[in-house]
Amino acid sequence: MDTLRAITCFTSAVEAGSIAGGAKRLGISPAAASQQLARLEAHLDTRLLTRTTRRLGLTDSGTAYYARVKHIARDIERAHDAIASLRHEPRGHLRIASTAAFGRHVLAPLIPDFTRRYPHLSLEILTTDRHVDHIGETVDVSVRFAPQLEEGLVARRIASIPFFFCASPDYLARAGTPREPEDLKEHDCLVFRFPRDGRFLSWGFIRDGLRFEPDTRVAMISDDIDVLAQMALQGGGITRLAAFIARPHLDRGHLISLFETNRRTSARAVSEPMDIYLCVGDRRDLTPKVRAFMTFLIESLPVEWRPE
Repeated sequence: MDTLRAITCFTSAVEAGSIAGGAKRLGISPAAASQQLARLEAHLDTRLLTRTTRRLGLTDSGTAYYARVKHIARDIERAHDAIASLRHEPRGHLRIASTAAFGRHVLAPLIPDFTRRYPHLSLEILTTDRHVDHIGETVDVSVRFAPQLEEGLVARRIASIPFFFCASPDYLARAGTPREPEDLKEHDCLVFRFPRDGRFLSWGFIRDGLRFEPDTRVAMISDDIDVLAQMALQGGGITRLAAFIARPHLDRGHLISLFETNRRTSARAVSEPMDIYLCVGDRRDLTPKVRAFMTFLIESLPVEWRPE
């Protein structure tokens, strides 16, 4: 019996919640995975999993065994990466998780150049705003902004991206142009809701060195920032967009940026930027392939986004 392969099938099934899901992660058939699991249970002379038509569960023996073997596959991958680093040639599979909008607008255009630079790496990109479990979903590195950071992650701030409050010329002609953030309570505001916990993405400003959040009148809500951008383009109201989404629409005149100048008061309120972080689950996960991706991404982002 190939013990390592059987253990990998076992941990993948547990983390995916099903034998079929675990097999899909490994690129093998469910039948092959089931055979490996049966051999492992026969070898250990104990039942590790309880199988029903709807779910997969762990026996007491399975729970104890999983706790001791769940890191084996990742440790072996780290060892392979360490050997590859001696040849200065990152290789293997790199799984990246990113917020949906950053993945769509920033990562996707950059990744082809990264893969050309490192031809021995295969990449998988998970773009989502839901909670991502580094271990359970075998994610090597994730791109997150500050409200998505979790205790236990090793995070490095790589960018501070400007936010723009903007609306279409049609909306502003109809509803008027707010001069101060406090005027937002009189306007239709299009806001982002986090899929994970239902919180709104805060609309923060800095004035005289102090942060504040003005009252707003919420007119529309979405968990997809590109949906909000389209609503704003169609005259739906005012929304808050990161530079990588807003800039093309601003340059074409399809959206107008608000609060950029303020001649009425000496205290100018500016939009709070969005800090972007690269995260790994553990410092040991800073493998050569992860470091290569981090270095590439930092070098590829616009200079004006670099944090102070």
